[in-house]
Amino acid sequence: MRLGLLGFGVVGRGVYDLVQSRPDMEVKKVVCLEDITLPDAEVTKDFRSVLEDESIDTVVEAMGGLHPAFEFVRDCILAGKNVVTSNKALMATFYDELIPLAKEKGVLLRCTAAVGGGIGWLSELERSRRTQTIHQAGGIMNGTCNYILDAMTQGGMSYSDALSLAQSLGYAEAKPATDVEGTDTWHKTILSANIAFGVSLNMASVPAAGIHTISAADIAAFRARGLVCKLTGIAKEKDGKISACVQPVLYPATAPEAAVPQNYNLITFVGSASGRMSFYGQGAGRYPTAYNVLQDCVDILSGKGFYSPYGEKVDACNDEPFRYYVRGASDAWLEENTKETWGNAVITNPIPAEKMHLWRAQHPDAFIAAFEK
Repeated sequence: MRLGLLGFGVVGRGVYDLVQSRPDMEVKKVVCLEDITLPDAEVTKDFRSVLEDESIDTVVEAMGGLHPAFEFVRDCILAGKNVVTSNKALMATFYDELIPLAKEKGVLLRCTAAVGGGIGWLSELERSRRTQTIHQAGGIMNGTCNYILDAMTQGGMSYSDALSLAQSLGYAEAKPATDVEGTDTWHKTILSANIAFGVSLNMASVPAAGIHTISAADIAAFRARGLVCKLTGIAKEKDGKISACVQPVLYPATAPEAAVPQNYNLITFVGSASGRMSFYGQGAGRYPTAYNVLQDCVDILSGKGFYSPYGEKVDACNDEPFRYYVRGASDAWLEENTKETWGNAVITNPIPAEKMHLWRAQHPDAFIAAFEK
C-alpha cells in the first residue's frame, strides 16, 4: 500500500511514525504547508502532486476541518484512490456525498478514528449490526469536555480555570468552541447513528447543548445530591423512529459514566442480542488516533470498505421527555414547567427534549442538564 498523507500535525505525524515499522505500507508523499524534510517521503505543499501520482492507491486525510478537506477527499475518490480519514466533521457533514460517491467509483472509504480516537467504536458497530439490531448508541465522546467537567467535579475548579488547565495540557484548543459548545460531540453522535441504524440523519434535526455556560455552583449543587455531570451524545431507535441529541446529563455518582476521568471516553451501544456493551479509552491523542487510522489501512488492504450501507434520509424525532436542571434564565413557559427549585436553578417536569432545546436556543446564556433516565 502506497500512501499519500494530507496533513502532518498530531495525527498525521503519528500515522507516519506507525507506518515505518510495516513492510506492507509506505508513505510516499506528505502534503504539509510547513517546510519540513523526511528521509523516506516527498514533502509537498501541492495537493495535486498526491492526486496525480498514480502509484498512490490510498490517501489518509489528517487535516481536519471541512474545507479544503472535503474537496481533497472528493477529488481523491473521483481519481480512484481509497481514503482513510479521522475527520468527524467531514464525515457527518458530507455523508450524503461521500458514501455514495465511493461506492460509485469502486473505492474504499473508512473513518474509524473519527469517533473515539483510539477506541475501535465504529468498527465494532459495524461488526455488531451484522448480527443484531442496535437500539441505542453514544455516550461520552469528547475528551476536552470530560477533562473540564472532571476538573470541576474532582478539583473544585471554576469553569474558566478548568478550561485554562485543559488548554495548558493540550487537551483543549486555544479557541475551544467546537468542543465546549457540543459541536464535536454532535458530529460524532450523527455519524454513530448513521452507522448504527443504517440511515442518514438530517443534521438540522439533531439538537446540541454544550457545557460552556456551566458554573462551579452548578457542580456543587450536583455533588450535594450525589450527581455527576457529563456531556453526552445519545441516539436511539424505537418503533421505527430515531432520536438523537447532545446535552449535559446528570448521572448518579455510582453510574459507570460518572467515573470516567480526565480526557477519557466511554461509548456504549445496546443491542438486541448483546445487551449493553461499553468501550472505554483515550478519545484523542497522536498515537491512539493514528492507531485506528492504521487499522483502517489494514482493513482496506483486506478489501473492507465503509461500515454500513448508505441509508435513507431521516429526521430525528426528539419527543422523549426528560427532567431538566435549568439555571440562568426564566420565562412564563419555564415557570409553567417547573416542579421544584434548587437555589437559583429549577428542576422541570418531564419535557420533550426537542422543546427543551428550542427553549434553550432562545436563552443561549442558560445552562441545562438532563437527568439520566
